[in-house]
Amino acid sequence: MNSNDPNYSPLRDVAQNPEATARYLADVQRVLLDIGKNLETLAQEIRVHCRDTHVEGDRFYDAWLRAQPVERAFKDVLKNVEAVTKGLEKGAYKRRAHDEAVANTARKRKEKELERQRKKNPHPLQAAPNPPQQGAQSQNLGYGGPTSIYDMGNRESA
Repeated sequence: MNSNDPNYSPLRDVAQNPEATARYLADVQRVLLDIGKNLETLAQEIRVHCRDTHVEGDRFYDAWLRAQPVERAFKDVLKNVEAVTKGLEKGAYKRRAHDEAVANTARKRKEKELERQRKKNPHPLQAAPNPPQQGAQSQNLGYGGPTSIYDMGNRESA
């Protein structure tokens, strides 16, 4: 696409490729982490300044009480920046997972269709072999045939 196209969007190509999306989100995350570091430094400087600002007639904790809403606001901003960076990482992961799910959908559908066909048309079961005649003495005296405790053959009892 070219930039003269009225429907051109520079992020359209990025959105169509999961690797490009991951790279772009990593760049944005890097910038946000940098901004977060600067905001942390700013919050510390504001904290020091606000707590050191005393007015004549203040008790020792009045400056601290006035500084609390400002500190809380900056703390919330830092928390939100951290949440955004985590969300970007999660978004990149979900984007890749979406592409993998789309790629596997055709294969899964084929497997389900084969499974449905197999359930509708089961293979005929093979008949069980005929049991030995009761009159004939079986050579295998294991668990298969009826035996008597008096007819142990070569086996020893416990």
